[in-house]
Amino acid sequence: MKSRTKVTSSLRQASAALTRAAGSNPATPLCHNAAAPGMRPLTAAAQPHRRHLHDQPPRRSGAPSNPAMSFPCVDALESRSATLRQQAAAASASQTRTDSTSSGPEPSYTVGATHIFHSNNPLLLDHGGRLVEFDIAYETWGEMNADRTNVILLHTGLSASSHAHSTAANPQPGWWEKFIGPGLALDTNKYFVICTNVIGGCYGSTGPSSIDPSDGKRYATRFPLLTITDMVRAQFRLLDHLGVEKLHASVGSSMGGMQSLAAAVAFPERVGRIVSISACARSHPYSIAMRYVQRKAILNDPNWNRGYYYGQIPPHVGMKLAREIATITYRSGPEWEQRFGRRRADKDKPPALCPDFLVETYLDHAGEKFCLTYDPNSLIYVSKAMDLFDLGRENQVAIRAKRAEREKALREGGEQGGYQQDACSLTLPDTPYEEQPEHHEEFERDGLGFGGSSVGSGGSNYSGPGQKPPADLVAGLSVLWDHPVLVMGVASDILFPAWQQREIAEALRMTGNRNVAHYELSEEQSLFGHDTFLLDVKNVGGMVRNFLG
Repeated sequence: MKSRTKVTSSLRQASAALTRAAGSNPATPLCHNAAAPGMRPLTAAAQPHRRHLHDQPPRRSGAPSNPAMSFPCVDALESRSATLRQQAAAASASQTRTDSTSSGPEPSYTVGATHIFHSNNPLLLDHGGRLVEFDIAYETWGEMNADRTNVILLHTGLSASSHAHSTAANPQPGWWEKFIGPGLALDTNKYFVICTNVIGGCYGSTGPSSIDPSDGKRYATRFPLLTITDMVRAQFRLLDHLGVEKLHASVGSSMGGMQSLAAAVAFPERVGRIVSISACARSHPYSIAMRYVQRKAILNDPNWNRGYYYGQIPPHVGMKLAREIATITYRSGPEWEQRFGRRRADKDKPPALCPDFLVETYLDHAGEKFCLTYDPNSLIYVSKAMDLFDLGRENQVAIRAKRAEREKALREGGEQGGYQQDACSLTLPDTPYEEQPEHHEEFERDGLGFGGSSVGSGGSNYSGPGQKPPADLVAGLSVLWDHPVLVMGVASDILFPAWQQREIAEALRMTGNRNVAHYELSEEQSLFGHDTFLLDVKNVGGMVRNFLG
């Protein structure tokens, strides 16, 4: 115990001595080579070498520490830009350009021969714009019966053409090839099937890449804003032309499922049966957000040029990224876990910042296939129409009032009566978004959720925000109280989650409709996510065939 006390006392004395020494000569460091009492200081030669990290100049060999990374994926994009630039220059040298319709490097957005319906009757659009004339590209399969009562109108997804099935004029397989034909989901032994390219598209129907007949130039972003109901209204002009008073059925998946519902709401007396697969009755925040970032990718591509890229280099880089984002939403994580896992394209090569994992190469391939086959402006306009979709009563009333006001202005003021320059545009809000804490409190208090389980036709077991459809949506769908309706969803779908199809089915039942068949494919039945409607012939095709009779 005494020895411990002595040691402690000695340490205190040594510390005090060091403090006094530092105070008496602050310029003298508490040296690393100072000798302790009774010891000789080390000479400079005898001192050990010490490395000072921050006071020595860096050693420069003239070569970088590491080699620069290579980016073949970026090289490919730059190479394509250079090729498109050369094509534009060649086209410019071969002819004198007098307007924006001159040919350039952008591809011809066609998929083969179609029928074309041309309307000279102006089409007034929901948000104030107008098409003084328009074309609808369409294809048909089967034979129309004498009284024209066996017609099925097949609606497309966002970027699909009218080529749902091969034809004599275009033998290439269509996007629903295995669902259309004798004995199939859309049985051509029974039905006459019509599929159109929507207005706003680029596969033969009037869209942003079309010529504005008023001045002979491409619409570009002078094309007016569209809604899903605008698309449907144009389709029914075609039906009028074909002499079809009433459809046997309106059928569609994804955006087509939205159109299928919209057609029946807009023309309830002209639609017999309704099939809506992997769709919604009103767009929800997640899907709106995903389409927003796709549009943003295009708008941020310098080659987009505010939509006036025709005859120049199209925004292929933005289009490629937009498609890669979209592809993520079309499939499911569990499917990709099975399909790709963590496997790399070449495990024997070092990791790369370009596509390296198999899932990355898959997304890159999807973007490459798409970036020059669909018009970027069409993607912008059609995707925005999806965002604006809402079959609630309040929205329908507001749109009808706006259309009536515009029609009155046209009657009183002629061709441009009541027209405002920003009538077809959307503007930024006056104030930026601010987080609203009370919304989180309401969410927790009301127990809102997004869960749900797989169900069959017996009941929807709706489980979504608010737990039951809003009264506004029920009121908006009330015109369908007696229509036979097939609603299908997929549990693995992240773009249009299955609770959104439950919302449709439950809202329809709340109108008093007792003819609603609702099916939901579990993850055990399909891991293909939103794309299930394109791939599952057995379940999707079988249910559609049974429902149509």
